[in-house]
Amino acid sequence: MNFRIYCEGDEFPKENVAALEKAMDGFVETDVTLAIEFLFVNGTEIRRLNRETRGIDKVTDVLSYPTLDGIKGEAIYGEDHPYEMDEEDNLLIGSVVVCCDRAKEQAEEFGHSYNRELHYLLVHGIMHCLGYDHMTDEEKAEMREQEEKILGKLGITRD
Repeated sequence: MNFRIYCEGDEFPKENVAALEKAMDGFVETDVTLAIEFLFVNGTEIRRLNRETRGIDKVTDVLSYPTLDGIKGEAIYGEDHPYEMDEEDNLLIGSVVVCCDRAKEQAEEFGHSYNRELHYLLVHGIMHCLGYDHMTDEEKAEMREQEEKILGKLGITRD
């Protein structure tokens, strides 16, 4: 497998971590294991992070902090990013912070499970760390297609 998720706590169980790692395997051409960190916080903490890192003083559902630039759709080689390698020789592509409070609210608003919302937000964050964005309609469509591809591998639908 070429994708490693660092995740502590009970919010996203180990079997979910393993399934998402498997679903992401092969998504990017790479000669190293790509690693990402998941953090789960409350509304107060994500608001603080949003304010301090983006200058937006409000609660949001997910924040992504990519470590690499210009990698969307590109092959990623470890030798090109020696300073982003972690102690296990994985290439750290970023961190994803999810507000559990907001995810629960959105699951209720959208009429689907918290599990589905959490998976969507995490995959959305991964896509940002891999260079995808949704600033234009074209970018949004491309990002959604990739998200749905990964969620489909996990058997997670919009139901």
